[in-house]
Amino acid sequence: MSVVLRLARAGAKKRPYYHVVATDSRNPRDGKFIEAVGAYDPNLNPPKVEFNQERLQYWLKTGATPSETVADLIKRAAKATPPTA
Repeated sequence: MSVVLRLARAGAKKRPYYHVVATDSRNPRDGKFIEAVGAYDPNLNPPKVEFNQERLQYWLKTGATPSETVADLIKRAAKATPPTA
């Protein structure tokens, strides 16, 4: 089983909202997932990106592959929040 971190679309028509989920790569985009690890709301200015950092790091350490979009969101979130000691 290959685990990927990708976006699952939610929200209304023309008002997207995305959950960042850990899922089997064979599952459909909005299908069954293992765990929700974050959220992305592109409707706000600036877009809102939230992650459960503990669970995100767990999945990355266990070998989950982030999609291109999720990798970009992780970088954006890291820039927005200063690292804690």
